[in-house]
Amino acid sequence: MNDFLQLVFSGLATGSIYALAALGFTLLWQASGTINFATGEFVMLPAFIMLGLMSAGLPLPASFLLTIVISAVVLGWGFKKALVDPLIRHGIMPLIVATIGLSMLMRNAIRAGVSAEAHPFPNIFGDKIFNLFGVTITAGDLGTLVFALIVVLGLQAFLQKTITGRAMQAVAQNTESATVLGINVNRMVLYTFVINAALATVAALLVTPVYLAKFEMGVSLGLKAFLAAIIGGFNNSRGALVGGLIVGVCENLAGAYISPAYKDGVALALFMVIILFKPNGLFGRVEMRKV
Repeated sequence: MNDFLQLVFSGLATGSIYALAALGFTLLWQASGTINFATGEFVMLPAFIMLGLMSAGLPLPASFLLTIVISAVVLGWGFKKALVDPLIRHGIMPLIVATIGLSMLMRNAIRAGVSAEAHPFPNIFGDKIFNLFGVTITAGDLGTLVFALIVVLGLQAFLQKTITGRAMQAVAQNTESATVLGINVNRMVLYTFVINAALATVAALLVTPVYLAKFEMGVSLGLKAFLAAIIGGFNNSRGALVGGLIVGVCENLAGAYISPAYKDGVALALFMVIILFKPNGLFGRVEMRKV
């Protein structure tokens, strides 16, 4: 039982990282009808930026905060202006193809311009080990789970309790009605892209100590986050959180009790099963929307 609980807790920590990336998928889809298949690379790039800043002498916390600013400009504002705005008017398919191409470009650019080797990344929570009721918990897993949940719940509170957050939700539900109400739609959509970039940076801080900083680290992460978003419900941000946690726990249990070879296929298997019975995901809903 203790081993089982340890696997569940470790899976929750990993799943919370998937949830952060999955939340980025749902936010962009709700606000602008955008699907970004370069999400994994949006996590990979901040990891290398933080490594570069640390090699220049900055401590990890300062590197993380500065990387959030850089990501907000490059992966938030820059991504929207350079890629999304010119292509979204032509439909979703050209944008999907473009983001797939962007992911390949970013991976190859890091491999050619930085390194093809995996680089270690410090864990901001340290490497202490705790024993709670017979269950061994690492400081990394505990810190990752708590920090990720704080970020997700804080974002939920922002969306629900603030004027700007409610305006962003109004834009996500109906852009025409939001415009009639006097909401600056373009600004709210831009805020969504900036928040997505910040979430990717947080995910990079939490996942890189485990995945290591390498050019292909975003491939698996991006796919699992996308599947987690669908499992939870692509139009429900709370569903993204639950979907990420489910994927993290199930792949940990499958790796331990079935075979490590099946671990990376768990998200796809869950997706196939759930989509058969709940085409809109566990918490998704059928809705008519116009962007």
